[in-house]
Amino acid sequence: MSQPVHPAAPGGRRLDEPGQDLLFRHARTHNAWQDRPVAEETLRQLYDLMKWGPTSANCSPLRILFLCTETAKQRLAPALSEGNLKKTLAAPVAAVLGYDTRFYENLDRLFPHNPLARSWFEGNATAIFETAFRNSSLQGGYFILAARAVGLDCGPMSGFDRAKVEAEFWPDGRIKANFLCTLGHGDPAGLYPRGPRLPFEEVCRVL
Repeated sequence: MSQPVHPAAPGGRRLDEPGQDLLFRHARTHNAWQDRPVAEETLRQLYDLMKWGPTSANCSPLRILFLCTETAKQRLAPALSEGNLKKTLAAPVAAVLGYDTRFYENLDRLFPHNPLARSWFEGNATAIFETAFRNSSLQGGYFILAARAVGLDCGPMSGFDRAKVEAEFWPDGRIKANFLCTLGHGDPAGLYPRGPRLPFEEVCRVL
């Protein structure tokens, strides 16, 4: 009797072409939105997928604010650049993605097989910043893919005043803003033409 192929084994399972299209080839950054709400349950599904993406020492520094009400989005408005204001307020959800500068306080339960892990960061501002920023950015990528996987469109963006966002939503200074991402069901009429991408030969070297 043949043995089942483990999903992680070479030649094992892979995402089919429609799945790859959903996450990458056909996915777009949206600037206009249909008038369709996003349920909290969908946001929970998004997070429950995203959280499995790897981070160094399982540190998981990403922190997310889902701004779903008009009141919450208006609190964000003063921090937005002119080009991002209208489309952000029109989106069903505006997510603020930040990173916890005291993420290492959770390592005792997130990385329990190494009881020294917390000591790698305590009192080391450089290690804290580099680890929190790098890994929250990784998690931000997982966030976008997870959103697409649960049927949402995304509009990730910079173009905001980080200090204003932090003063409004995280005034104690512990959490720092990384980037914003609108969520909902995009209106294709608001899409720009698809931008080109660099070919393998310009980006990659195989050594």
